[in-house]
Amino acid sequence: MTYDRSEVRRARYAVATVFAVHGAVTGSFATRVPWIQEHAGVSAGQLGLALAFPALGASLAMPLAGRISHRFGARTALRGLLALWTLALTLPSLAPNLLTLCAALFVYGATAGMSDVAMNALGVEVENRLQKSIMSGLHGMWSVGALTGSAAGTLAAHLGADARLHHLLAAAVLTVAGFAACRWVLDLRAAQDEEAPPRFALPPKSALLIGAVGFCAVFAEGASLDWSAVYLRDVLDTSAGAAAASTTGFTLTMALARIAGDAVIDRFGAVRTVRVSGVLATLGGVLVVAAGNPVVAMCGFALLGLGIAVVVPLAFAAAGRSGPNPSQAIAGVATITYTSGLVAPSAIGTLAQATSLVVSFTLVTVLASALVAFAGVLRTGPRKGKAAVSPTDAAVPGPRP
Repeated sequence: MTYDRSEVRRARYAVATVFAVHGAVTGSFATRVPWIQEHAGVSAGQLGLALAFPALGASLAMPLAGRISHRFGARTALRGLLALWTLALTLPSLAPNLLTLCAALFVYGATAGMSDVAMNALGVEVENRLQKSIMSGLHGMWSVGALTGSAAGTLAAHLGADARLHHLLAAAVLTVAGFAACRWVLDLRAAQDEEAPPRFALPPKSALLIGAVGFCAVFAEGASLDWSAVYLRDVLDTSAGAAAASTTGFTLTMALARIAGDAVIDRFGAVRTVRVSGVLATLGGVLVVAAGNPVVAMCGFALLGLGIAVVVPLAFAAAGRSGPNPSQAIAGVATITYTSGLVAPSAIGTLAQATSLVVSFTLVTVLASALVAFAGVLRTGPRKGKAAVSPTDAAVPGPRP
């Protein structure tokens, strides 16, 4: 299907809105994790166990996203999957015990993973048709959404609001916003003779090293989103409002770095950008681990967000230019990085139960330092974009050198 330039630009803004809605769900959930923990009456170790269930749900459900898009078309599939994700926000805060919390988080992770795959696939398609980098900006919009959701969560926590009511209202607003945005995304459909994608496929070798770099960044992101508020509350004995503000600071720096990321990457290149980012993230981790007061820890989480912000968008871009099968490579990197983000909270909780949260974030710091050492795997050839989106679209700019 061909689209003129104005349609592709409109699709870009629509996908950006979808990214923001997806991020807002995550931010809304992350700031209320302490409330959910207390409501369900679970320990740090039990919370860590429960937070493994989003990873399990996503791992089982993510491969289905391709088949759903193949059957119903990209637009309809994204609209339905995104609605399931926004509505799933209401489930964790309703859980009264560990068993129901695990079940709720399983559904939460499954819907998160499928909608994430669908929206990233459409983002890559728009980038290919525009022939210029937009993935960092799209992920920046995800961070803007996460910031908005976490800011609302911070206010709700400060006011002592019941998370069940907070999440019900947030889910209603985000479902409507996501449904409206999906009207303008590209309506891509498979050819009649095109074979449906497999339910499961191992990532190609070309994606493994790229995925490993993304793994380090997303592990730090998942750990910080779900545990930064708990860290300040339990380790540094801060109030619920101040603890939630640490998550807001983290998402703020991620949003700013990703929005500016495309221009920075064009200026300095992917490898140099990731190496400098790794240094900043490592410094942030050191500040968190060594913090003797909440302000230092909050600055550390903010630096972590700044340092890891552009790594995942660059991993998707590098995967799309690697190996003989770019789409499979993108799917492989998405699986590795997304699973990392869902596994991280559980791993942090398990390690904290055995040792302490300080030791857990020492691991985060070590993984952040790996970005400096292995940034070179993101060095790839020029972008292999599609031809002009239509015969009238000759003015669409190509990639910058």
